[in-house]
Amino acid sequence: MSDAPTVVAPPPTAGLRELTVRGVILGGLITLVFTAANVYLGLKVGLTFATAIPAAVISMAVLRFFSHHSIVENNIVQTIASAAGTLSAIIFVIPGLVMIGWWTGFPYWITLAVCAVGGILGVMYSIPLRRALVTGSDLPYPEGVAAAEVLKVGETSEGVESNRAGLKAIIIGSVGSALFALLAKMRIFTDSVSAVYRIGSGGSMFGASLSLALIGVGHLVGLTVGIAMLVGLVISFFILMPIYSWGDFTAATGAIGDTIDTVFSSDVRLIGAGTIAVAAVWTLLKIMRPIITGISGALTSARSRRAGVAVDITERDIPFPYVGGTVLVMLIPIGLLLWDFVHTAKAGSSSMPLVGSAGGIITVTIVFVAIIGLVVAAVCGYMAGLIGSSNSPISGVGILVVIIAAVLIKVVYGTATGDQTDALIAYTLFASAIVFGVATISNDNLQDLKTGQLVGATPWKQQVALIIGVLFGSAVIPPILGLMNDSFGFAGMPGAGEDALSAPQAQLLSTLAKGVLGGSLDWGLLGIGALIGIGVIIVDEVLGRTTGRLRLPPLAVGMGMYLPMSLTLIIPVGAILGVFYNKWADRKGGDVEQKKRIGVLMATGLIVGESLFGVVYAAIVAASGDDGVLGVVGDSFENYAKWLGIVFFILLILGLYKWAQRIAGSMGGTGVGPSEPVDVTKR
Repeated sequence: MSDAPTVVAPPPTAGLRELTVRGVILGGLITLVFTAANVYLGLKVGLTFATAIPAAVISMAVLRFFSHHSIVENNIVQTIASAAGTLSAIIFVIPGLVMIGWWTGFPYWITLAVCAVGGILGVMYSIPLRRALVTGSDLPYPEGVAAAEVLKVGETSEGVESNRAGLKAIIIGSVGSALFALLAKMRIFTDSVSAVYRIGSGGSMFGASLSLALIGVGHLVGLTVGIAMLVGLVISFFILMPIYSWGDFTAATGAIGDTIDTVFSSDVRLIGAGTIAVAAVWTLLKIMRPIITGISGALTSARSRRAGVAVDITERDIPFPYVGGTVLVMLIPIGLLLWDFVHTAKAGSSSMPLVGSAGGIITVTIVFVAIIGLVVAAVCGYMAGLIGSSNSPISGVGILVVIIAAVLIKVVYGTATGDQTDALIAYTLFASAIVFGVATISNDNLQDLKTGQLVGATPWKQQVALIIGVLFGSAVIPPILGLMNDSFGFAGMPGAGEDALSAPQAQLLSTLAKGVLGGSLDWGLLGIGALIGIGVIIVDEVLGRTTGRLRLPPLAVGMGMYLPMSLTLIIPVGAILGVFYNKWADRKGGDVEQKKRIGVLMATGLIVGESLFGVVYAAIVAASGDDGVLGVVGDSFENYAKWLGIVFFILLILGLYKWAQRIAGSMGGTGVGPSEPVDVTKR
């Protein structure tokens, strides 16, 4: 990739309205709904959903009533809503301060500032990464591509056969996935199957989430990533789980499920985090050159624009001097936040045990945020490009951030006891929350920038929209967190009741911080994961050098080890279905690429439908306070619902793909398919 900017004819989107006041307002209104839904679901079950595609659909529906709307204006709306919605993943760490009793609530301006400075840093770090990981990379970006296809079809569907068929593919896929999700919430069908089983004196588990959205993700990410995740799944659930649960079961098997869950969360998942850590470092080393090239290209583009050279609008980022200056300026409020935290006593106490001796850890923490933030931005951006924002194991990155932060603080501060240890644990979680803001935004931004690239958006305008989205999200998250705390509380916090929200990631990260600073963390598990990661890297490099096309992406393997089987297993299934569909398109001939595009759009619809239903369902649950509010049958129907769900899930998938083949086969076109096999590992 050349450092020089490409000077070309204006793209079709040149001159269209893009960053508009009405777009910003609409993005802000969508933010309120989606962020609230994500905060609730994240605290309830530990999962959040990507908001880009639902936001794009809503934006197109609303802006169609206004004159001079455009595809790039709709893209700005989804960018704002997506940035704000994804920032809600900061709930994976910051509730830990309430759980350990350091806070009793969420102080509005402090929480807002933590979200804002971390989010803005994430935006700034992702700007030079755009050239390295978006325009100069073949990463699939499943949700970014899906959002772009939604925008394209919604904008240009009138009067064109292929676009009508494409819009139909998205609608049918969306209706199918939303219908299945609705029937599952009505408890007519189950949306997951799981089982635990014995292997000698140990055991393991089986799980599959009957999610059509995960099928769609698998189709979009391709076979290489799907197989790599399957390898990680095998390592965790068929090798590590039996080993680490060996001897835990003696006579009765009634508690086997609880034992297996504990082994996975406390042992196997930590090994997976070690694999992700090594894979992340290796990935960073491999993409370092493109990152440097991207920064160089951004500087060249800025100089050319200042010299009056006409640079294509799709290559115009926020000028790099502004990016670097903003990063440096953000370190000032970060330092002030850390200083204020040290000088604020624990709830119900007047003692400030770190005052007078925290200068060293504040200085180190500022450097830590600046450097580790950049590393995290690159790694999270790569993971999102590889597998999508919704399925990227952001909490795995959070584990590494908390552990590294705790180790640094422990080394710099020295020996601590009693109140000092408690204060250092709280300080670690607070500092990690800032870096987590960088991680959550980077996990989403490059996906949005990929969408922008595909629809001809202006990067700097989209980057401004990302900052606006961060500010919207930062303003909305604190009161929602406060409402959740006042209404339900969090499991593990003092006085938590039966309805307390589990906030599983925050609970895990709090435990890790206590383990490092209290000396109880099992470093051996992380080391085992690191060794596995090194082995996978060697295999991947050997495959790449000897075959040229077969690869085993280490990060994807690590994600397969870390994520629950219920999420991992279905993605390879979708990847395999995508391969069969593409081979059918090759055999069918004609306009092969158009036929494959129908498959991509149908897979996109699977993601769209479930995402939109997720928003509606979250609103219903939040309003009723009952996550079973849609249920129409009792517990006695559970066994029937399981088998009905499995059968209907399989039939629905096969029916949708058959329908996509029929529509694609009936389309006109005189093109011919490629004479050589299509590389299904790259899209």
